[in-house]
Amino acid sequence: MEENKKLNAFISWSGGKDAALSYYRAMKDFHVTHLLNMVAEDGIISRSHGIRTDIMRLQGEAMSLPVVQIRSSWETYETEFKKALSDLKDKGVEAGIFGDIDLEEHREWVERVSKESGLMAALPLWGEKKREKIIEELIEAGFEAVVVATRKDLLGPEWLGRRIDHDFVRDISKIKGVDISGENGEYHTFVVSGPIFKKSIGILKSDKITRDQHCFLDILECELQ
Repeated sequence: MEENKKLNAFISWSGGKDAALSYYRAMKDFHVTHLLNMVAEDGIISRSHGIRTDIMRLQGEAMSLPVVQIRSSWETYETEFKKALSDLKDKGVEAGIFGDIDLEEHREWVERVSKESGLMAALPLWGEKKREKIIEELIEAGFEAVVVATRKDLLGPEWLGRRIDHDFVRDISKIKGVDISGENGEYHTFVVSGPIFKKSIGILKSDKITRDQHCFLDILECELQ
């Protein structure tokens, strides 16, 4: 597809590796214009990975893309999401890019809400059976990502801050019951550099905290490099 015929699209943006790789795969067919990030009602942290909203905006700055941040409760999530899609459509956006791999209920939801909002839904990672392939593609493409959340019953706080590299793949492959890509919520990541970035992000200050059944790397301060 020629550059001037690419559809304008937003990325459903969590800040993590699957959203980033979806963006990377989609670039040949779509022109990405916005990052859409759902955040908690207080506006302080993102809904998906618990990352501070100001850090998410810095990530958008590193990619030279606007981050649309929409506050919602879990009860109002769909309503607010669809309002955001309607606003994006008014700005010329024609499609949404989503990073789901094989959770059917997620696919059904994004396709439904996109269709109801008059947009196309694309899932570039969908159906990828070999989890190692996704991680290897991420690493080989030059992305750098760190673990920012874990399910503490599966992965302890010592995993927080680890880089997604070949050593990570080797070590996590040894743990029974853990999806290597974290598709079942075993862990989440924050991408700091890669081929979709114009600048990299340096993490200057962070704390390890525990909330309920999860451990988080609370990123407090970053800088563009």
